Amino acid sequence: MPPSPGPTSPSQPAGTLLARHRAEELASALPPLLVAAERVAATVAQGVHGRRRVGLGETFWQFRRYQPGDAPSMIDWRQSAKTQPVYVRENEWEAAQSVWLWRDRSASMDFRSAAGLPTKRERADLLTLATAVLLARGGERVALLNSGVRPDHGKTAIDRLARLMTDPRAAAAPDPLPKVELLPRHAQVVLFGDLLSPLPDIHATVSGLTGRGLRGHLVQILDPAEETLPYDGRVDFQGLEGEQPLLVPRVEAVREAYRERLKAQQDGLAALARTAGWSFAVHRTDRSPQSALLTLWGAMAMEAV
Repeated sequence: MPPSPGPTSPSQPAGTLLARHRAEELASALPPLLVAAERVAATVAQGVHGRRRVGLGETFWQFRRYQPGDAPSMIDWRQSAKTQPVYVRENEWEAAQSVWLWRDRSASMDFRSAAGLPTKRERADLLTLATAVLLARGGERVALLNSGVRPDHGKTAIDRLARLMTDPRAAAAPDPLPKVELLPRHAQVVLFGDLLSPLPDIHATVSGLTGRGLRGHLVQILDPAEETLPYDGRVDFQGLEGEQPLLVPRVEAVREAYRERLKAQQDGLAALARTAGWSFAVHRTDRSPQSALLTLWGAMAMEAV
């Protein structure tokens, strides 16, 4: 890269240079995670609609046919005069909703099977913050679950989340599941993690949150090797959370049983989510974060209707 022109360059007025240098300083102060999350969110935002809801706002959403029970004041007489059916005018619900995000920071999330892949923790952090960016752009209030920080909206909320998530003092946590806490009714919760804890433990967490009137979403993040167990021959597996090492003489002999056990875990998670009225999705770290965010956003949009 060629050197930047100095302050005396005739093509770069002093005011422009100062503004550019200040912008560079601000950009360098942003956590790289935030820069990546903004990029992912921007890509997804191009192909999705907002989480619009019917309500008492002032912004027009759509026309629909009059139905028994609709208030006469809802009828749009100008639109109805154009066609035979009678139409009512629906506006968006403009009250911001709180969405609480959580990502697993336990030691198992530090796994990756190849140097070119992100760790599960890195992908969970990216998806958490990218989700927050999309929500904040839509006017929602966002917060980190178990952080002790109240939900906020706009750029202030995103900057705060980014700094909380990249604070080295909060880099890890031993618990693979969030603590159930008292949250506002009608809020939503999104949990990102490998979700490999025993199903009864996950059920207790989801039930504790659902019992407070919350809706939610489970996003299981796995390394591709955790889904396929691609190893052959004699392999010594080392646990990341204090488990005893496991020496398997022939991995190919247990591969099918392993896959069946993982499928049972995922089937259990899907059933648990379905019973609670939540959504469940699986994301692999060798796939694009945009695809996971798009799936999640679609599920959240469905709940907003």
